[in-house]
Amino acid sequence: MKGWMSKFKAVFALVVLALVLSGCGEPFLSALQPKGEGAEMIYDLMILSIVIMLFVFVVVIVIYTFVIIKYRQKKQDPDFIPKQTEGNHALETLWTVIPIILLLILAVPTVQYTFALADTSPEVNEEGEEQDSLWVNVTGAQYWWHFEYDGLEVSTSQELYIPTDRRVYLSMSSQDVIHSFWVPSINGKMDVNPTGNTNEMTLLAQEEGVYWGKCAELCGPSHSIMDFKVVAVSPGEFEEWVQDMQQVTGEETPESATAQEGQELFADNCMSCHAIGADPNKIGPNLTNFGDRTKLAGVVDYNKENLVEWIQTKGEEMKPGNHMMDAGYELEDEEAEKIAEYLMGLSPSDITTENAEDSVYKDSDLSSLFPEEEEEEGEQSEDEEDGEESDEEGSSEDEENDEE
Repeated sequence: MKGWMSKFKAVFALVVLALVLSGCGEPFLSALQPKGEGAEMIYDLMILSIVIMLFVFVVVIVIYTFVIIKYRQKKQDPDFIPKQTEGNHALETLWTVIPIILLLILAVPTVQYTFALADTSPEVNEEGEEQDSLWVNVTGAQYWWHFEYDGLEVSTSQELYIPTDRRVYLSMSSQDVIHSFWVPSINGKMDVNPTGNTNEMTLLAQEEGVYWGKCAELCGPSHSIMDFKVVAVSPGEFEEWVQDMQQVTGEETPESATAQEGQELFADNCMSCHAIGADPNKIGPNLTNFGDRTKLAGVVDYNKENLVEWIQTKGEEMKPGNHMMDAGYELEDEEAEKIAEYLMGLSPSDITTENAEDSVYKDSDLSSLFPEEEEEEGEQSEDEEDGEESDEEGSSEDEENDEE
């Protein structure tokens, strides 16, 4: 009895521990709350596999219980041996065929979804024509993410803005070590490699909102806090955001005198590593819309005090191992405060993470973001019309000659 009680306590403790650990994690960083096309596919596969496992578990428990009760040893006949089923072809076929069927039920949609998630071909509209594809070049670095919108002259870091109900194509690489791009609420993981090869994936957000992402590949001391955000807004709002970001050159004069001094200090001490505007990716994050962020370095509360501390300590304690620790600048606290005021004023657009879920849906086909392609199509159509007109003139001349 004593041994039985000790086993029961151990099992009970394990059950309680499992329940407690199941509550760990963040609700906004979960694959169990799908808000995107890819995440829904993965969620459906999870549910399907759980249903299959529960079915197998229930069947095994029922058979196990039945056998224990029916064929238990009886006092009146302790030497009784149940009928042996060894070599029963019907049973052997049954317990071979059933697992194969269950495996096929799980394998078929898994293969279908795998190919669907890997498909980065352009979308087709109702007329069967290929739509303009919105491509973003994603670069992983220790310990932040850089996003460069191909053909739009817009660059940003840590916060990826995308339109809802529109597939966004990602071309992904790394500038140092292997990272893994993961936004569980929208899609699965994709590794980014430093060896020169480029991986591709798509994001399709179905609802406006801010979706958290993480690096899912161990990449150094601050791997666990290599967080970022995907900000999904309506297509019309995304169009406005792109147009606002395209106006930023980094030469805009801040309103306050303190921020103006901070701009000069920033240019002297920080511009070699950071960029403002559509400049190419540098050693440090792009700070074009730094004033719109809600987190500092992806994880720290966004306020002036923390920003000044980050500048002065170069993020040594907030994000150990980051490359800013190698920066050679030395600043007084007053100078760091001026730079912080300048950076916190970098807010070129009214479309921010705070108003991403404003319940205002602005529709757009994003055609204004691809003017060059439209002009080329227009020129082609004009050439075709001119060709048709010349053909008509030629045919009419031929007819006249025939009449003569």
